[in-house]
Amino acid sequence: MEHNEISRRGVVAGAAAMGALAAVGTGVATSASAANPVLKAGSRGSSVTALQKRLNSLGYWCGTPDGVFGALTVQAVLAIQKVAGLGRDGVVGAKTWGVVNRGTRPGSRRGGNRMEVDKRRQIVMVVRGGSVKYIFNTSTGNGELFTYYGRKIRATTPSGEFRINRRGSNGWDYGALGGLWRPFYFNGGIAFHGSASIPAYPASHGCCRLSVSAQNFLIANRLLYIGEPVSVY
Repeated sequence: MEHNEISRRGVVAGAAAMGALAAVGTGVATSASAANPVLKAGSRGSSVTALQKRLNSLGYWCGTPDGVFGALTVQAVLAIQKVAGLGRDGVVGAKTWGVVNRGTRPGSRRGGNRMEVDKRRQIVMVVRGGSVKYIFNTSTGNGELFTYYGRKIRATTPSGEFRINRRGSNGWDYGALGGLWRPFYFNGGIAFHGSASIPAYPASHGCCRLSVSAQNFLIANRLLYIGEPVSVY
């Protein structure tokens, strides 16, 4: 009887201990989740504000932090996901929080003062004094054939060293291929320009698409200018 009683008490004590551990574990998990909740387009609150401030501090420009996970925050999240080699979904889950918290940033290949276009990762970088100052999500040529005034052309963004040599209008430039917002050209008809659609994959006819707000930001801060070197690789 005594042995059975001791055993019974051991089971009860063990169950109580396990319950206490489970409670502690739940508390830790809840706390961690509260610190880094899953955020996506439409999310609101202080966690979004914290995310926006952190992205801006790392150079992933997303405008003025306002606690609203809007289009600019999606663009910044896509940019850091591309740099880190994560899935490109614009959702901030555990893996994306990890690279945000670690401060993941790309480096410049060419240095100096220039724009760099990394086609593999589909990002545009503003380089100043040899360091990457800003990183933007972009969409370059999709490699498909398209027809332009009766000619078949491959939608490519050629690699090489260029300079911005002209700019378009101070608004929308509309042509046979659609609208370009405030374009800055660096290779024939290929330009940095604002667009209403900047997906996470190559989708353009050859230009480097940026959000309209990003293009306005670059121009307003003289980060795009005639004569600026451009490296595409």
